[in-house]
Amino acid sequence: MTKQPFSKDLLNIDIEKEVQKITDQIRVILAKRLRRRGLIVALSGGIDSSTCVGLAVKALGAERVFSLLMPERHSSDDTLELSISVADAFAVERYHENISGILEALGFYKRYDEAVQKAIPAYGEGWKSKIVISNSIEKKRLNIFSIVAQSPDGEIIKERLPLKAYLEIVAATNFKQRTRKMLEYYHADRLNYAVTGTPNRLEYDQGFFVKLGDGTADIKPIAHLYKTQVYKMAEYLGVPETICNRAPTTDTYSLPQGQDEFYFSLPYDMMDLCLYGKNLGYTPGEVAPIVELTPEQVQRVYDDIDTKRATTRYLHLHAQLIEKVPEIVVSP
Repeated sequence: MTKQPFSKDLLNIDIEKEVQKITDQIRVILAKRLRRRGLIVALSGGIDSSTCVGLAVKALGAERVFSLLMPERHSSDDTLELSISVADAFAVERYHENISGILEALGFYKRYDEAVQKAIPAYGEGWKSKIVISNSIEKKRLNIFSIVAQSPDGEIIKERLPLKAYLEIVAATNFKQRTRKMLEYYHADRLNYAVTGTPNRLEYDQGFFVKLGDGTADIKPIAHLYKTQVYKMAEYLGVPETICNRAPTTDTYSLPQGQDEFYFSLPYDMMDLCLYGKNLGYTPGEVAPIVELTPEQVQRVYDDIDTKRATTRYLHLHAQLIEKVPEIVVSP
């Protein structure tokens, strides 16, 4: 079969047909495999979790979907408001639980501050910060992480992070995702519901999730969809316009942070095209004019995709067994 010329249109899908396929499968998976009554969805105010709520409601009805809103001290000011707007738009039950107290008890804020102080000794109460990554498409080099901090009087400081400090910061922030997942499963257990994972294909493929945190779920309805497709699906499902028009953020650090600042080489729409091109065997030269980069830059993105796949494979792995134990097959 002749390969189509590479273009942005290759990511276009029949949204109505895809929604029908996903919602049909949600019903089958819940009834036949998971044997649970409904779905838990943690809302972040972002496009992915909002789309998952819309799909869950279309599949099961609003009365069988329970949404959790779990901001904390470092969350964006509009996180809670946006999450409420989604829950209300789809008329699902919502429960707000601020997790700052749990994180405080775990020592997260103290651990985080101490890690940042390894690079910026003055960092402390009243400061805000975020991690940023070097631009890997400009020249071939290892990714370098830096901490950007804002003092209480507004001064911005940027320092390269030593590896030890970087690992400690990531380890500390992972408390957030694991705390939220713990609460999701509490509500799932009490309601006899299943937990929904919300990664899109870009995040799932590239390991942009926390093991036993947001990477843990019973069903992941949009993991096969590129983020560009998720935005179109969100609009079709009726996700509030404010969220459909909002750029993706991590909402993990106290300073505003785009996903391309922290993890990906490019904004999501360009990353989608590069990932699609690599997956379907298009050369950097074929992809380059569509994403307005040079072939050399696209090759660096391809290389970064391979690197992330290799370094995050651990996140996808189940617990490793010394000897294979046969799976238990349950009749439908």
